[in-house]
Formats: sequence, structure tokens, C-alpha cells
Amino acid sequence: MRRPNVLLITLDQFRADALSAAGHPVVRTPNLDRLAADGVRFANHYAQAAPCSPGRAALYTGTYQMQNRVVANGTPLDDRFDNVARVARRAGYVPTLWGYTDQGIDPRLVHDPNDPRLSTYEGILPGFEVAVQLPTDCPAWLEWLATEHDVHFDGGIPALMTEPDRHEDLSQTAFMTDHLLEWIGRQDEPWFAHASYLRPHPPYAAAGKYAAMYDPDDCGGWIEMDEPGRLSGLHRLLLEHPWITAPRDPAELRHLRSQYFGMVSEVDHHLGRVRAALEANGMWEHTVVVVTADHGEQLGDQGLLQKCGYFDSSYHIIGIVRDPRHTGGNGTVVERFTENVDILPTLCEAMGVAIPAQCDGYPLTPFLRGEEPPVWRDAAHYEWDWRDQSLGTVGDGRPWDRRLDESHLAVRRSEGRAFVHFGNGTWKCFDLAADPTWRTEITDPAVVLDEASRMLTWRGNHLDRTLTGMLLQDGGIGRVPPSPFQLSTG
Repeated sequence: MRRPNVLLITLDQFRADALSAAGHPVVRTPNLDRLAADGVRFANHYAQAAPCSPGRAALYTGTYQMQNRVVANGTPLDDRFDNVARVARRAGYVPTLWGYTDQGIDPRLVHDPNDPRLSTYEGILPGFEVAVQLPTDCPAWLEWLATEHDVHFDGGIPALMTEPDRHEDLSQTAFMTDHLLEWIGRQDEPWFAHASYLRPHPPYAAAGKYAAMYDPDDCGGWIEMDEPGRLSGLHRLLLEHPWITAPRDPAELRHLRSQYFGMVSEVDHHLGRVRAALEANGMWEHTVVVVTADHGEQLGDQGLLQKCGYFDSSYHIIGIVRDPRHTGGNGTVVERFTENVDILPTLCEAMGVAIPAQCDGYPLTPFLRGEEPPVWRDAAHYEWDWRDQSLGTVGDGRPWDRRLDESHLAVRRSEGRAFVHFGNGTWKCFDLAADPTWRTEITDPAVVLDEASRMLTWRGNHLDRTLTGMLLQDGGIGRVPPSPFQLSTG
């Protein structure tokens, strides 16, 4: 079979449970469900960090936050890291972007202190060609609205907030999909496209008919917040920020959730358009499709919105992979813990190139074949850093002052537990087998010690290994034999 096309789709802030295929009682996603039936759905798939820039740094480089150190929107991505676009170029593709990648440039590469790239986190990941760029202010979409439809706005957020007032064909999602389809129709060589959709990211305002698709009365089901006296200090801190605090009025929260589900169904519709076009032009059977998200969405769980803290809802995300060359796993649902750091190794195998030594993840290819991998993890891991909320109040700028680094946590999410380790040395351990709402804690020292030991082992086994596989011997370089995952090229 010829070298495949690659379509990498990110749906910003897409929760794992917002799929009818996952058993959601309300939301309808027929096209994503159909894709899952033609490929593999990863039911316990996790992002590695939040918000957008940290989550995407892990996705694009295949590295945990403790490696890439992108800890906030605005943290530069060290240029030493390989990434999915650079890998695609080595495989002979011209990786092309619709939307955004939200990666700040390494300032050591910029010599003009007035370079505008130094004052934004919405930069483009090195290696990508840009077809349509849609940062927060959405200039290309706004220009199209103004010139083609006489609709005028000063910025992208105000326009997105009024999407329910316009026909759904004028939405940002429709605009981006139209341009993606036009580009695909012009390709006569194997291509690599990254369709980075904003929706269902806030503002919570679905486009046109999708704003009324779901009755708010049907949109309950959030996880209630624990009693105020039992909240952690971090949880109480989060609730002090209005932009991540869920409405206390149940009717208001139900309406908000109905808009989120409407955005989910709209983007599902447009993914159906993409598939139909690929089928019509004979590309579908030559196209690898990956659908994931940069992080999740609280959607009222634990009294919170957006993505923050240590709760499952902010990190448990959609994960679907379809490779037409590997059909043994088609239609299966993988319950093993998978992570966004697995996406780059998977794409490397799909494109037939070596997996970078920096990668912390494993290729998902065995699951696509219907096989059990020789080695796999027994838990998912993710991190959250809130130092950007502490800047100016903690630390004196000296390199040995580590107080700012205490504004950090890491989570080991296993089948029945969640162990949260904070940067100041404190911890929490939740019994999710007994109580999946994250309100029942484990204090048994033996259990906590075991979880802490496993967390430490995870960290120790994922230290930077860029050069650790090499040994200088007898005047030459001898490489340690590759892992079983590096032996396969898909």
C-alpha cells in the first residue's frame, strides 16, 4: 500500500464521555461513532496537562510536562524537542495546519526584542505550513464574515459568543472545514493535515440550530461539589476564580451544558463532511485518522468549569484512531490506559519513520491490529501547574528559589484510585472504585505508600533519554538495542 495520508484532528476541550458511542444519554455523535466502529476507540485516553499550550506540547512532542516544561499558556517550547510536524517532514510530507497549535517560540531563536512572537503563546509549532490560522481573534474567519456576509465584529470572542444568532453555515467550525475540504480536493500526493478545531471550547454558545438541539432540562448529570468543609485548599482556591467556577443556578448550568453538547454535535457533523469528501474522491482507504483533544472540560463537575486542578474531567478525553492498513482491531474499545504522549509514536509508525528517543509514550499500533502490546502501563498520568497564577507573589527570581515550582501537581490515575502529589510534598489519594465522584479519600498508610512509590517509579523511568541510549566505547558510539516498540515501523 502506498504511503498513507494522515489526518490529525484535535477537538479542543472534548470530554471522553461526550460521545453517544461512549454511552452518553443525551449527546448524539453519529460520525464519531461511525469512525470508532471503523477503527479503535480508546475509552481511557488521557491528556497529559492543561490548559491548551501545556496539553498540546505533550501531544505534539510525545513528552510529559516534566520533560518539555511547558507549564502554562505562554511558556516557550524548547526548540530542542522534536515534534509531529518535523517528524512528518522527515517522512516526506508537507504537514499543513488549519486552526492553531498554541506553542510559544523558543526566545533564544529570536534576536529582535520587539519581535511579536515574543508576546504571544499562539505561535505555530515549528515544521507546519499554515493553510488557515485561527488564533483567539480569528482574523481569517472574521474577514470572511465581513466581506462575504456583511457581519462585523472587533474580535473573535465576541463573534463566537453570538454564534447562536447566525445560521450554522457561518460558524467558525464550518469556515475551517470548508477550507480544509477545498485543500484536500487539490491534493494529488500523500498529505499530512492537522485540523485543529476550536469547538467545543468556550464560549459556551453553539452555532445556529445546534444551540437549540438539546433541551437544557435533559442536560443534568454533573458531579456535585463536596461539602465546603471537606474541600482541599487548592479546590477552594479554584472556586475563587469566576471564569472557572460553574454557575450555582442549576438552570443556568443546564443551559451551559446544552450549548457544550450542541458544539460537540456541530463538530461531529463537519467531521462527517470530511469523511464523505474523502470517500467520494477515493482517499478514505488511504487515510490514517487520529481524533483527540488537548484536554478535557469540567462542565460543572466538582463545581468547576474549563480545565484545571486534579479531577478526571479536565484530562479524560476523546481518543479514536483508524488506520486502513490495520483492521484487526476495528470496532473494538480499548479499556487500557492510553495517553496523548502515545499519539506521536503511533503516527511515526504510520508514516514509517523512527520514534524519537525523547518520546514518553508507546505506539498504539498493536491495538489497531487487535493485538495485546508486549508492555503497557497500568495507570494514566497527568500534571497541572498553576505558577502563572502565582507570579509576582512567590519567588525572588534566583535560580535556587524553588517556591514557585511548588505550584504544581501530578496525578497517577489507576483503575480504582487517583493519587495526587503536590509540589509542596503533600498528597491526596481518592478511592474511585468505591466512589467515582472523587469525594472519598484513602488514608491507609500502606496504600498511600504504594501509590507514592509507583508515582516515583513513573518519574524515574521517564527521565530525559535523548542520549541515554548511547555509550561511548572504544572510540566509537555503541547504541543500546532498541525497545520492542522501536523495532516496528508499522
